[in-house]
Amino acid sequence: MLTNYIKIAWKVLLRHPFYTFITLFGISLTLTVLMVLTSFLDHIFGSHYPETKRDRSAYIMQVVQRDSASSGRSTGPMSFKFLTNFVKTLKTPERVTICSFVNSSNAYVGSQKIKLNTKFTDADFWRIMDFDFLEGKPYNEQNIANGEYVVVINDDLKKQYFDNSEESVIGKTIDIESINYKIIGVVKGSPVTRPFSYADVYFPYTAPKSNYQQSGMRGGFVSVILAKQKSDIPAIQEEFQSRVSTIPLPGVENGWKYHTVEIKAEPYAENFIGTILDAGPGLKTVFFGILFFVLFMLLGLPAINLVNVNVSRIMERGSEIGIRKAFGAPVRTLVWQFIIENIFITFIGGAIALLLTSIVIYFINSSGWIAYADLTINLSVFLISILVCLIFGFLSGVLPALRMSKLTIAEALKS
Repeated sequence: MLTNYIKIAWKVLLRHPFYTFITLFGISLTLTVLMVLTSFLDHIFGSHYPETKRDRSAYIMQVVQRDSASSGRSTGPMSFKFLTNFVKTLKTPERVTICSFVNSSNAYVGSQKIKLNTKFTDADFWRIMDFDFLEGKPYNEQNIANGEYVVVINDDLKKQYFDNSEESVIGKTIDIESINYKIIGVVKGSPVTRPFSYADVYFPYTAPKSNYQQSGMRGGFVSVILAKQKSDIPAIQEEFQSRVSTIPLPGVENGWKYHTVEIKAEPYAENFIGTILDAGPGLKTVFFGILFFVLFMLLGLPAINLVNVNVSRIMERGSEIGIRKAFGAPVRTLVWQFIIENIFITFIGGAIALLLTSIVIYFINSSGWIAYADLTINLSVFLISILVCLIFGFLSGVLPALRMSKLTIAEALKS
């Protein structure tokens, strides 16, 4: 029976090329946009190179200090000393790293200036992030304790700074802000969309201008906590909040008196979305309003248009339906036939969308718009696409199918 329905659907597709084109165009274009968007979100929030352990990591990005009336607040990264005292000493995690967000510096090759994105890290940074070392190795606690001027650079900077990009640069020096650093490692670069791991140059936190000796709560550092297993994250959060509760209040930061302190250790996605949700009910309403509008535009409008197209397409088959009803075909059989036909057409549109998505993703990855972009159609994205195909097929097929199947034999033959 299913095979017969699919054969009928194929014949219908060939019978009306214009309707077929309109239907497949709407489905494939919508699903392409949806899958590219999903791939981009997966690229932003998923566990990918070099942050392959995000699923069992908690991120600490900022501290929020408020005054007694909660009318004034100060927000930003923390000092290295504060994170060392309150995060490095946690007992539950497997490992904790402290690093800075991306800073900027300059290097010169002859008269050419190279703008650099730099990062200060501890040695545990290299044990939590899974970088591919193309040459050499990372710095360790001994290098940091000795105050050595060593750096790890990415492969893109190596190509820009050195004439012969094929030759090893381990042991060579690089001049950054008039200071010579010895290169001890070259890594494959991290995408710019991953601020906890992205940089052109990685310095030990004891390097000049890191300000790691800064006292007080605020500074330029953030932290990533690696749990032994994903289920340990709630226990880590509880232990961290217990430490935070011991912070003496009120306190003074740069002459400003604060009465409350908020710091959260959260999974990566919650860390970013939480910043929006914590901003107040107004911003929260705008955020969810935009999200609903985008989903409606992506799913709702194409479904409504497909229903209209399908009503017109099925109305032309009135004589076929009338004859089948005259020979005793029940309403349920006719409804399922139209739904299966529509799902079949939708899957063809989905296959076209997968092809188009692959082309778009290849173009984005190779265009250089996002440095080291690695958008992919992974299993999760593919399964979401299949689910969307089913929803499209059902939504755009069930209404016209019900309408036509409930016509009387005379009405169907007359139409």
